[in-house]
Amino acid sequence: MIETRIDPPRPLVSFTIDGEQMSAPEGATILDVCREADIAIPTLCYLETLAPFNSCRACVVEVEGSRTLVPACSREITEGLNVQTESDRVVMTRKTVYELLASSVDLSLVDEDTSRFMERYDVDVERFGIRDRQVRSVKIEDDLYIRDYDKCIMCFRCVAACGPDAQNTFAIDVAGRGLTATIATEFDVVLPDSACVYCGNCVGVCPTGALMFKTEFDLRASDEWKPKDQTVNTTVCSFCGVGCILELHVQDNRIVKVTSPLDNDVTSGHLCIKGRFGWGYVQSESANGD
Repeated sequence: MIETRIDPPRPLVSFTIDGEQMSAPEGATILDVCREADIAIPTLCYLETLAPFNSCRACVVEVEGSRTLVPACSREITEGLNVQTESDRVVMTRKTVYELLASSVDLSLVDEDTSRFMERYDVDVERFGIRDRQVRSVKIEDDLYIRDYDKCIMCFRCVAACGPDAQNTFAIDVAGRGLTATIATEFDVVLPDSACVYCGNCVGVCPTGALMFKTEFDLRASDEWKPKDQTVNTTVCSFCGVGCILELHVQDNRIVKVTSPLDNDVTSGHLCIKGRFGWGYVQSESANGD
């Protein structure tokens, strides 16, 4: 006989967000509640499949009685909490966060959500200047993906995906301190000599294009990357019996990259090297009989 443990229901707590009285199960975060209520909250370091890291501060909100703004991604709701998600203080802080990031890194390839919020808050990417921005060459050490540190905002998503939240390979982590901090392999060895297993889960969670498929990088370099012309076809990975769901991004009748949906019960957005990069045979000359 198989016994299934059923946790007792969590008690509801009442609170107020933007003047509206709400209730939710104890333990939910402000971000959870806002998303459920269709209240837009920007995020950069947060991803629903990873543990909150609290590094970017783009999701901050104003809580009555709190001296400082609090991160919505990790602050749990409590009885009687009063939250303002778009106060003048919150909007100015979010705007400044984006503008400070833009002064040190290239935000030209941020994801669509971030781009919309930057437009919403009228972000001036040149407000703090970019004269002192350190230009680093793109690291290309294999045919699978590239690393462009000029676009890295140190959100730590890749570290979490490589570590305890997904892959448990621990091939990358933070090296250095303060302004010299960067994401690096152990002892800063080249990627092929590191512990990396090329699952590409770090690429899948990167919000800024700092980690990118080599195929996408090459197409962008030749000005042939056309996301509006691409189709996304869903299929099941054929390499093993796990049943991972793949999203094939197709341009000009050729696969250009592979992702997996975050809300899939099997993958939660994560794949192995075969699922994410093993699609080359589909369009090889030998496979097509040429």
